[in-house]
Amino acid sequence: MQRITESGSHHSDLERKSTRELLEGINAEDSRVPEAVAKLIPAIEPLVDAIVERMMRGGRLFYLGAGTSGRLGIVDASECPPTFGVPHGRVIGLIAGGDNAIRKAVEYAEDDPNQGWNDLQDHAVGLEDTVIGIAASGSTPYVVGALEQCNAAGILTACITSNPGSPVANIAKHPIVAVVGPEYVTGSTRMKSGTAQKLVLNMISTSVMIKLGRVKGNRMVDMQLTNNKLIDRGTRMIMESLGIGAEEATELLRKHGSVRKAIDSQQGA
Repeated sequence: MQRITESGSHHSDLERKSTRELLEGINAEDSRVPEAVAKLIPAIEPLVDAIVERMMRGGRLFYLGAGTSGRLGIVDASECPPTFGVPHGRVIGLIAGGDNAIRKAVEYAEDDPNQGWNDLQDHAVGLEDTVIGIAASGSTPYVVGALEQCNAAGILTACITSNPGSPVANIAKHPIVAVVGPEYVTGSTRMKSGTAQKLVLNMISTSVMIKLGRVKGNRMVDMQLTNNKLIDRGTRMIMESLGIGAEEATELLRKHGSVRKAIDSQQGA
């Protein structure tokens, strides 16, 4: 049975198309992705709640993948500390082939069914942790093997894939299957499948962090103030929340070192 991600594109003779035709075709396919992701909300909801429960007890969230899938997990994990102020190591992205594979493909790295579990062991993965395998094909040995061993160890597992009935979808306790259809370029899952993965990752991590109290109202009050742009954003947040001027807001931000602490210092929260 042919996987959906490997089925032929609905578009042919791509090399003969004009630039406008290429762009319009890609965009037309991309427009199908949000609709496919919307259908996944009932499956994502219990996963988010399960992750929150575990993280409130000190658990961590792991993303595990190869190639584009692994890189997307690393991007999402790496953005959690600066965006939400969580300590590094609470959300961890792992990629087949290690850090070298972030920039350059590592040959055959994804083909070892034991390496994913070995990489998790390097982080002392435990019962309060959650491991989400990301694999568009749903058959990546690095991911499948890791989730199998996580299940055997009693660790909560989930997956993000684009192929229903795939090995990873059958193994994960919380399968998230984004059926986005054939890619514009046949088999190029960095396109629609990758976009779906990114959207789902955004939904999971953002919802988890909000539920953990890392957002106040709609503001990133725990963000790390690592550049002038973020300092300016933090100043505006304080101004809007407290109804004060820029000079006073800046002084509060410098004094307390975070938007949340600056606001709470004046509201008695």
